[in-house]
Amino acid sequence: MQNVKPKKALGQHFLTDKSIAARIAGTLDAYKGIPVLEVGPGMGVLTRFLLDGGHDVTVVEIDKESVAYLEENFPELKDRIVGDDFLRMDLSAVMDGRKFCVIGNYPYNISSQIFFKILDYKDMIPCCSGMLQKEVAERLAARPGSKVYGILSVLLQAWYDVEYLFTVSEDVFNPPPKVKSGVIRCTRNGVTSLGCDEKLFKTVVKTSFGQRRKTLRNSLRGLLPPAAAIDDDPVWTMRPEQLSVSQFVDLTLKIAGMRGIVTE
Repeated sequence: MQNVKPKKALGQHFLTDKSIAARIAGTLDAYKGIPVLEVGPGMGVLTRFLLDGGHDVTVVEIDKESVAYLEENFPELKDRIVGDDFLRMDLSAVMDGRKFCVIGNYPYNISSQIFFKILDYKDMIPCCSGMLQKEVAERLAARPGSKVYGILSVLLQAWYDVEYLFTVSEDVFNPPPKVKSGVIRCTRNGVTSLGCDEKLFKTVVKTSFGQRRKTLRNSLRGLLPPAAAIDDDPVWTMRPEQLSVSQFVDLTLKIAGMRGIVTE
């Protein structure tokens, strides 16, 4: 079968440099006893290094042409090629309820959505890694005080230690994207509970960054009861990019108390 034609609508940019594929596969070297789910394998350049490295690999690919290519060229993946949309899948069912790692050369157009999906399965995914648009990778790994620190930075780092590993040039893809790429690794931290209402935590983070130029006193006013009095805690004069994950947890607890929510 001939090579798969990259499809712009699917955000496909196929990696052609095998040495980089080997480095990305190597980000999971510490997890060889845990099944791996690869997102968007395309023609399998990363898949090959994962299989050769001894990983138990399942792949999910929405492109029918790529699925046909993988079925023909990767007999090792028999019954482990899932032709579906990763964002719509029940990952627990696909992986039979087992813990698993996630890896991929992620499509740029859905990379943020992929990591929101991973958060939904955080208790099943001890590590996820891979390549995405450089500015998105930098955002995921950004620390408080950075201009690119944002919603997904906080939500992901609440549960994972995020490392920006290396940058990849545009020249090693077919077709070359218009931007550089970055490779990251997210390793589950020891947090089992934030100690606050997780739904309210997400709301506080998203609302704060939704008006990131405003102080928290102003951006979060809508989450408070009309008659609630804001105390003199300096946090209210800060902007969201200044707060660490733990400070967002404390702020969530403060808002919960003002709303009469009791946290177990």
